[in-house]
Amino acid sequence: MGHSPSRHNACAGGEGVGERQPSPLPSRFARFRRRLRLRHRDRAGHPAEAAAESGRAIAVDEFAGIARIRIVKADMQFKDKFIACLSLGERTYRTEKSDNTSTPVWNCEKKVVVETNGPHIARISVFETNRFSKNTLVGYCEVDLFELLTKDLDEHSEVLSLLDPSSSTTIVGSISISCYIEDPIETEQSFARRVLAIVDYNEDGKLSLSEFSDLMKAFGNKLAVEKIEELFHRADTNGDGIVDMDELAALLADQQEKEPLISNCPVCGEILGKHDKINDMIHMTLCFDEGTGNQIMTGGFLTDKQASYGWMFKLSEWAHFSSYDVGLHSGSTASHILVFDRRTKRLVEEVIDGKIVLSMRALYQSKVGLTLIDTGVKDLLKNLSEKQGKKMSSLESAKDIPKFLELFKDQINLDEVKDPLESFKTFNEFFVRQLKPGARPIACYEQDTIATCAADSRLMAFSSVDESTRLWIKGRKFSIEGLLGKDVHSNALCNGSLVIFRLAPQDYHRFHVPVPGTLEKFVEIPGCLYTVNPIAVNSKYCNVFTENKRVVSVISTSEFGKVAFVAIGATMVGSIEFLKKEGDYVHKGDEFGYFSFGGSTVICVFEKDAIQFDADLLANSARSLETLVSVGMTLGVSTRNRELQPPELEKCSLE
Repeated sequence: MGHSPSRHNACAGGEGVGERQPSPLPSRFARFRRRLRLRHRDRAGHPAEAAAESGRAIAVDEFAGIARIRIVKADMQFKDKFIACLSLGERTYRTEKSDNTSTPVWNCEKKVVVETNGPHIARISVFETNRFSKNTLVGYCEVDLFELLTKDLDEHSEVLSLLDPSSSTTIVGSISISCYIEDPIETEQSFARRVLAIVDYNEDGKLSLSEFSDLMKAFGNKLAVEKIEELFHRADTNGDGIVDMDELAALLADQQEKEPLISNCPVCGEILGKHDKINDMIHMTLCFDEGTGNQIMTGGFLTDKQASYGWMFKLSEWAHFSSYDVGLHSGSTASHILVFDRRTKRLVEEVIDGKIVLSMRALYQSKVGLTLIDTGVKDLLKNLSEKQGKKMSSLESAKDIPKFLELFKDQINLDEVKDPLESFKTFNEFFVRQLKPGARPIACYEQDTIATCAADSRLMAFSSVDESTRLWIKGRKFSIEGLLGKDVHSNALCNGSLVIFRLAPQDYHRFHVPVPGTLEKFVEIPGCLYTVNPIAVNSKYCNVFTENKRVVSVISTSEFGKVAFVAIGATMVGSIEFLKKEGDYVHKGDEFGYFSFGGSTVICVFEKDAIQFDADLLANSARSLETLVSVGMTLGVSTRNRELQPPELEKCSLE
């Protein structure tokens, strides 16, 4: 019995009860609906969001179920050896490499935890493999697990279109998947069945006293072994001399609350009881293999790009030439920069050339680099940026657009671009491209108490300057006064909170107004053009934000007081252009200006106690993890107007 899927048995077991109680299927979906309603509460961020990924406990009311996702096969447009990756939250799994074919078959599966307020959009990516170079992403699709939760199917099978990474309307193939999700009650039932299968030698679904004794020994609890007969008779409620699945489930549930029977996971040996019954059950459920005959996907990856890397990357990790992790140490010293995608709630890797990373580390992360900066590199970077800006505005630069799109093909969605690609006569015209109306909806547009994100960017939010310097900005001379300059600086802003929007080259480079109000002034501050990459920002040897060229504007608002909006130039940035002027009244979401070619940054400084940033943004920032956001997503709520109650805020989605 241990080799059969749990779904059929769980349903069959429920039918017997259904004659005396309400029909099991409606009650199952009622449970799903009740749990899924919780995800609308504090949708902008919830502490349980990354519980399964980070090793923290999952609250009972956050546990929606366990999904078993199986990647079966694909139909591609050309022959190659392919791998498929499954990403959910901060975990990624990969299949084995297929044969050289246009119809790869993997038949690999993985079980993942689904939380009511956690990641629910699973991304499946298909890569063509290369022997010596990096594997290439050729197509992807996304699956909303919440939608599958409410489908009245034993196991949902579907053929999904694989989309071109650079165009969500172009289909490059198809992929077959199946997904089965068991809710918490079914998980508890199937867990008891898996436990029973350990010692159910004759596979009759029942335990004799000797089999029950072997099971207690497998649990690793000496106290339980001493009381085997007592426990057996307590479990055998009908007195027939055997313990069936329902009786075992009742015993486990009852005893685990009083005096846990299971001290160690029978599969991996890990000590249990660190949190509560539900977390122990989740742990062991994920450990058990139901013996479906399908291959289990390989785990331990953070992003699909990491999972797709070949032996050269693994060798570099082994030799400590590079590391792959979340946090400050990763941004400043490793070759890979990871950010958290707010929409899909999963980790993604920022695309950046390895040679550029090495040069930035040499320049910004060492005393030798600091010496070079002080002896002329500042002027060199400035001259280089000016020349590059002129080059990108020349007619010849248009030929670089296809190369740029190829480099960032899975991060630039051409379907959103307002004008056709052939209309751009220079690279800079493409770089400052506009988007189609509605491509960036503004959250809670009518509510002035809600601030929104100012740019498509990687965001860090801090409630105080001290927090920002402790967790992210490592320049020794950083201060709000130094950032804003003496003409804008005030005591209210000096002790305030700040949010950093870092724009990478592949991003939409127009920035928007985060709060409605009147533009009081614009102050241009000359300076250097260091890179705004975390490698420099996290460096103690330079002060990127207070030394770079920038323009400071002040927005006077009714809900947030004064808000300083700082547009900061960076290496290769040709210019900063504003589309508004002093005295203009601006609405939330209005187009404010744009950066020409290069990476760049916007910093918004709010007065002390004027804004409460969204919980998920603060939680990620506390981990030194940037959050990938889009223009118009919620940023925070004014703390000066208490009339906006939580029920009203629930109606306001991220976008």
